[in-house]
Amino acid sequence: MFDRLEKTLERFQELNTLLSDPAVLADQKRYRELGRELRSLEPIVKAYKRYKKMRSDFAGAKEVLDTVSDLEMKELAREEYERLKGQIAELEEELKLLLVPQDPNDSKNFIMEIRAGTGGEEAALFAADLYRMYSRYAERKGWKVSLMDWNETGKGGFKEVIFSVEGEGAYGMMKFESGVHRVQRVPETEAQGRVHTSAASVVVLPEVEEVEVEINPSDLLIDTYRSGGKGGQNVNKVETAVRITHKPSGIVVACQQERSQFQNRERAMKMLRAKLYEAKLQEQTASTVAQRRSMIKSGDRSDKIRTYNFPQNRVTDHRIGLTLYNLDRIIEGELDGLIEQLRIADRTEKLQLQS
Repeated sequence: MFDRLEKTLERFQELNTLLSDPAVLADQKRYRELGRELRSLEPIVKAYKRYKKMRSDFAGAKEVLDTVSDLEMKELAREEYERLKGQIAELEEELKLLLVPQDPNDSKNFIMEIRAGTGGEEAALFAADLYRMYSRYAERKGWKVSLMDWNETGKGGFKEVIFSVEGEGAYGMMKFESGVHRVQRVPETEAQGRVHTSAASVVVLPEVEEVEVEINPSDLLIDTYRSGGKGGQNVNKVETAVRITHKPSGIVVACQQERSQFQNRERAMKMLRAKLYEAKLQEQTASTVAQRRSMIKSGDRSDKIRTYNFPQNRVTDHRIGLTLYNLDRIIEGELDGLIEQLRIADRTEKLQLQS
């Protein structure tokens, strides 16, 4: 472990030097790539420097214990020795977690799809709530949210909503949100005050570059149509919305947010690349993983990853057995605590697989 930490420290110092090189500054693509790598190494380097300082202090306390005869100084040194001994053990475990290889997609932007599942109009309203929750969380993080495509219901819900999010490390933070989300609450239309259960599915896709997925233009069928607004009203009198069908895979994507047909086409192509990239990854994974991913998209309430219980103000993530009683704040976009627990569980699982 310590050899890897030393090499990480050396690479961190090398990156700092490279980022001040005029040749690198002139190449903005390389500058961004190196900057992302530097930021990914920073938590490891900070923790390792703390560890080295702690080890030095620990050695000093031990030397006092071994060489000094003054009883009062010995007692102080013994307290310091025991305190540092525990902290060093904790920091070693933290360093092990930090050294777990990161997903290369973690630093990327992402595209999120939310679809209403079981529950009719209430499921569509819940899909809209999830969209607002994630949008507010993105705003808190300083990320940029861009709506891409949507299918509204008459009561303000979404049968489907697709949007992109741009921000440093955005996909790495949000990738664990993929799955079926279940809600338990009293719908506005429920006269008897009974709690209903509905579901919506969430899919998070990393945004990929053109070089990562090759698309043959002859494989594309491109249609244009008018963008729609609330109640099915056409908000544009010209056909600016774009729908692209990838004929070999049958994947269909659409974008209607921008006023320019060119911009909508560019956004739709981003979505298509992300979907083709995910399909390629699925082919490389085990059949059990591919099966789980297909279940995630079904929207069936039995395949849930999380339950939002409004009467009890409770959120339960079933994958890690975590229950929180702050749904009122989570639904307003305060997701940091929940997401951090999922990231810790993921790193711990990967560490166990490595050992």
